[in-house]
Amino acid sequence: MKVSEIFRSLQGEGLRMGAPTAFVRLAGCNLRCEWCDTKYAQDGGEEMPLEKVLEMVKALKCRDVCITGGEPLLQKETVPLIYNLLDSGHHVTLETNGTMSLQEMPCEERMLVSMDVKCPSSGMADKCDLANIEYLGPVDQLKFVIADERDYEYAKKVLKERKHNCTVIMIPVGGTNLKWLAEKVLEDKLEARVLPQLHKLIWGDKRGR
Repeated sequence: MKVSEIFRSLQGEGLRMGAPTAFVRLAGCNLRCEWCDTKYAQDGGEEMPLEKVLEMVKALKCRDVCITGGEPLLQKETVPLIYNLLDSGHHVTLETNGTMSLQEMPCEERMLVSMDVKCPSSGMADKCDLANIEYLGPVDQLKFVIADERDYEYAKKVLKERKHNCTVIMIPVGGTNLKWLAEKVLEDKLEARVLPQLHKLIWGDKRGR
């Protein structure tokens, strides 16, 4: 599989925020979001056998493993990687942009699917397969990265039109300017968590290690 980087840090987003985590960032992405902060993972990457990836994750000594990208589900080896990590006792988070089918994802407490819904400011709102929302369960999360009022109204529309059985998370673009978004969610009595990007608060635009 093509790997951009494997490293240890704190989970910066969502329900596992703050947990020491082994990140497996896979290379390659089928989207080009305007505000993407991992453009270096859109292409390239180092070819690695699955066994080497598992060895490197083991050496990082983290219970939590986050498979991210790029878009991990572009690579056929991602699903076997997930099952191997689960069999080894890890808690696995899969971060996906929602363009690839989630039907094959394991359904268990130690597996969290974090699906992005791309809002208009990303320039990719028409690429997401919203039918994937039906595959998300109570342990999963549906994430909206919000830049402005238009994004927020789009997110509300998606939530109104699509039945969901997972935690809804809203994050401001840049990860730290929370006030306006928090006030909108409270004003509209929306069932969503407004969260920062913890790594941006700690390290800014640098990647924590």
